[in-house]
Amino acid sequence: MADTNLDAVELSAALIRCQSVTPVDDGAIDVMIAALEPLGFSCTDMTFAEGGAPVRNLFARAGDASPHFCFAGHTDVVPVGDAAAWTVDPFGAEIRDGFLWGRGATDMKAAIGCFAAAAAQVLGEKGVLGERASRPGSISLLITGDEEGPGIDGTKKVVKWMAENGHTPDAAIVGEPTNPQTMGQMMKIGRRGSLVGRLTVHGTQGHAAYPQLADNPVPRLVEMLSALTNATLDPGSDAFQPSNLEITTIDVGNPAVNVIPARAGAIFNIRFNDQHTSDDLSKWLRQQCDAVGGKYDLDIHVSGEAFLSPPGPFADLVSDAVTQVLGVTPERSTSGGISDARFVKDYCPVAEFGLITETAHKVDERASLEDMANLTAIYAAIVRGFLSGDA
Repeated sequence: MADTNLDAVELSAALIRCQSVTPVDDGAIDVMIAALEPLGFSCTDMTFAEGGAPVRNLFARAGDASPHFCFAGHTDVVPVGDAAAWTVDPFGAEIRDGFLWGRGATDMKAAIGCFAAAAAQVLGEKGVLGERASRPGSISLLITGDEEGPGIDGTKKVVKWMAENGHTPDAAIVGEPTNPQTMGQMMKIGRRGSLVGRLTVHGTQGHAAYPQLADNPVPRLVEMLSALTNATLDPGSDAFQPSNLEITTIDVGNPAVNVIPARAGAIFNIRFNDQHTSDDLSKWLRQQCDAVGGKYDLDIHVSGEAFLSPPGPFADLVSDAVTQVLGVTPERSTSGGISDARFVKDYCPVAEFGLITETAHKVDERASLEDMANLTAIYAAIVRGFLSGDA
């Protein structure tokens, strides 16, 4: 029988000590392999580099039968930022005042540690999985180093590899921090889509005193942006808040006060709900710009489409596990940004549940040890219930 003892805090701390700022791994995958192989997981270490710098990923599975439950997470983190503003070493994994401190503690190395510890518990329980199982089943972890980056060489590629190699899960949970202020407050059952538009309006450079000899692109850019921001995309839906378009930058690049520029540009981001597709929005954007007229370029990048996991036994199982451990019922939400659930949802039902979001990406990021203990118990209850046929 495999050794099924694993401490969530120790594993999380070991991961935090890896300075794995996207796309650097710095040994984080090795830490996971060292923790999972003694539990009986078969580990596949894979690297992809379509986006440029190589990204290291891990797929680890214990058992080979259905039902197959998967945890998806990421070991990459955002940069530290102002290191002098931290009160602890960002990669020191210090335990103080009942918290585990360090970059990635909340988002989301501690969640990975909690799930691995939960999996160890389940693997050691009689009648659930493994040598003493009364029914078949399997547990896996999909760990990427590309969630905080472009999302090209991480989960997107690993889930495709899983499908091609007979590892498609029957359900999955993503360990992103989902709770705004207290544990059990919120789970995610979908996400809005995200579209970035880079708009460049072209004109003819000239002297500001002789506008008839030039073609100023700035007024057309302003008119186009006004049309986009004054439009109401939708009122929202039962599961989603209204879609919103936000201008994030306007650039002319003109240091001279008496020169009409040759071009003017802006970047905007649309977070859209399930009343739109990126194709529909792209067509609408071009229609608005065409109505103003003149020469322009519009480059559109889509990070993900809006999606909603349909109500069903799996979402109920996740909610019930939270209630079982914490005595509260989580809100089923689609708020926030995008996550790697957008890739997993194409293969199986997926939900998101993790720690508290309050310090994610901030100075002095930290995770409560009490919250980690509760999260470990919740993950164990989810896996135990799923493998027992409750979803």
